[in-house]
Amino acid sequence: MNVGRASSSRCGLQIPGETAVNRPVVLAFGGNALLPDPEKPGSQEEQAEAFAVALKLILPKDGGLVLVHGNGPQVGMILLRIEATRDRIPPETLDILVSETQGSIGYLLCRTLRNEITDREIAAVLTQVLVDADDPAFSNPTKPVGPYYSSEKAEAFRDLAGWSLVEVPGRGWRRVVPSPRPLEILEISTIAHAARHGHLVIAGGGGGIPVTEKDRLQGVEAVIDKDLTASLLAVRLDAGKLIILTDVPGAYAGYGTPKQEPISSMDVATAQRLLKAGEFPPGTMGPKVEACVQYCSATGRSALITSLEALPSALKRGSGTWINP
Repeated sequence: MNVGRASSSRCGLQIPGETAVNRPVVLAFGGNALLPDPEKPGSQEEQAEAFAVALKLILPKDGGLVLVHGNGPQVGMILLRIEATRDRIPPETLDILVSETQGSIGYLLCRTLRNEITDREIAAVLTQVLVDADDPAFSNPTKPVGPYYSSEKAEAFRDLAGWSLVEVPGRGWRRVVPSPRPLEILEISTIAHAARHGHLVIAGGGGGIPVTEKDRLQGVEAVIDKDLTASLLAVRLDAGKLIILTDVPGAYAGYGTPKQEPISSMDVATAQRLLKAGEFPPGTMGPKVEACVQYCSATGRSALITSLEALPSALKRGSGTWINP
């Protein structure tokens, strides 16, 4: 389904020294891409190696590449370990957990990518992302994290730690945390310098380490949506393309219904209308479409939503969902 295209003036932010030839590509993918089954020994290594091989096939020959990875399963595993040792080791805050997964996943990606890609530098950048301390998300936590708890444990955490929890029918109670919008990437100059010179940079992992700034920088208990951070990175880098990988070949109209139909392309206005109508669920496809809309509106360039398997075809516009300005 092609649902329209409209023209738009380019209004992206230009980085000094950036040219059309060496504009980087920003590619975002979820943490499940590296750890689909936490109980399968070696699965993280195997998935990272498969990802590196696939990435080598689609790596742009000119210009750098910035990878933004998710970390949901990995943070979930750390939280399980924290629960098992809570009476002996003080628990860590979410900003620290995000930084830990940026390091562990960044190392794994750097190592496996270096084994496959030898013609450019590869580096992971510990990335802090500024959020507004007064963001309404802090008074309305919605992002689920960590394991499920019984009613008794949930009540204890609510009273002792001040957690917000929601009940998931049939599974128990789960902690929910704020998901504020990203405002700035603090390490953007370092990322831009490397990507602009054709290197491969891993940045913004897990949406970035959430920090606020009033008198000084302060980490906060929150989780930033990684697709929105990828979009902000792409805008600040004036990237040539934003690609968001997910577990389906693209976006669909009527997803999960008998009338389900793939959307091959849509313009920004159509995407905004479908978002408002609830066509793309807020916990899955919604943030990906919103991220693409933000990038397209700011740069006047197209963005792509697809799966890793369908990416080679999608880059030739043979599959996937292109969102156009």
